[in-house]
Amino acid sequence: MVALLGYSRQQIVSAVQDMYTAVAEAPTSPFHFPVGGRACERLGYPAEYTAGLPPALLDSFAGVGYPFRADAIRPGDTVLDIGAGAGNDSLIASHIVGPFGRVIAIDLTAAMTRKLKQSVEGSDAGNLDVVQASAEQLPLPDASIDAITSNGALNLVPDKRRAVTEMFRVLRSNGRLQLADVVIHRPVSVDCHDDPRLWVECVVGATVKEELLALFAETGFEDVEVMGSHDYFALSPSQQTREVAESFGAHSIEIGMRRSEQAPSLPRQWAKRLDPRRWLLRLRRRGLLGLSALGLALLSCYGTLALAGLLPLLGIGLALHEGAWAGTIAGLVLFTLMAIAGGYRHHRAGGPILLAAAGSAAILYALFIEYLALVELFGFVVLGGAALWDLHRRRRQEVKVLGLDRSSSAG
Repeated sequence: MVALLGYSRQQIVSAVQDMYTAVAEAPTSPFHFPVGGRACERLGYPAEYTAGLPPALLDSFAGVGYPFRADAIRPGDTVLDIGAGAGNDSLIASHIVGPFGRVIAIDLTAAMTRKLKQSVEGSDAGNLDVVQASAEQLPLPDASIDAITSNGALNLVPDKRRAVTEMFRVLRSNGRLQLADVVIHRPVSVDCHDDPRLWVECVVGATVKEELLALFAETGFEDVEVMGSHDYFALSPSQQTREVAESFGAHSIEIGMRRSEQAPSLPRQWAKRLDPRRWLLRLRRRGLLGLSALGLALLSCYGTLALAGLLPLLGIGLALHEGAWAGTIAGLVLFTLMAIAGGYRHHRAGGPILLAAAGSAAILYALFIEYLALVELFGFVVLGGAALWDLHRRRRQEVKVLGLDRSSSAG
């Protein structure tokens, strides 16, 4: 497993700024993601929205979807565009809100805000203000915004929970949010989340779709609805980016939602975060389900034996149903085997499955045919080795797909 250490949060932010400075200043340069008017069209923007946009801004379009599908913006609204980039969505929003509305375009990259300011100065968009700021610390008062729009920004934000909390803070009660962003089917598990190069490639910083939707719900947003999705990375000119995206199921979605009247209480938020179903899904997506099931099997077997020996010393009797006990252990062992077998579709290695089958067979023999303590222990050791082998192969495959093996050898 490759560990990329030593990168600070500021280095990640700087890498993102450098990338989008290039998009602002040299939009015809080759990028790993689609850029420009052609990308805007393929993501679903209607011609009546893009026809009036300045060509220089349209050339620097770097969105990942069409957030206006959620129809969150109304005439007269005060709108916040988070991660506005060159400002194409901001200008579209300024036309929707009309002369009695206002649009505040916020972006982290100075080159993007500078380009948008220059364009606004020579246009009739008098209701559009441009501010350089971070999504994690919005320079706006509480409950001052009617609607928020964002396109491809949240996956580049290191602290997403803080950014979503800021969105909730600045929105008025029942305010609306429309968002297009990159999500993944399974998370990146290798230790590379501090690598600036991978952050700007949009996948490492992306969130599992269900986790992103849950984050908004936990914060206090209601009626969270996915309005559309795109195979966004199929538009990428980079073969490596397409392969990385396919491996992790990366794609873009468009979401609409509404701010509730008040934030949920902390106990309610933590109850949602600690939902065992969510933890089960997290373990499966990270390839840790096999090791977790094995741990429960060991606890059921040897933990129960230890408890059965200890309680009588304390004067407490323990009635143990041996059939149910053996059945529980066997079920967890077979679940471990199934979880390890599921790793085959990621790494295409049959060795961990064969080893897991041998270990499982030894444990089941000891449980149901002839109990031999050493055979049972041997089976657990072999099954544990298979689970670790499977995890190692999964991580190696991720390292290969992300190109970290080439980065490591080059370093």
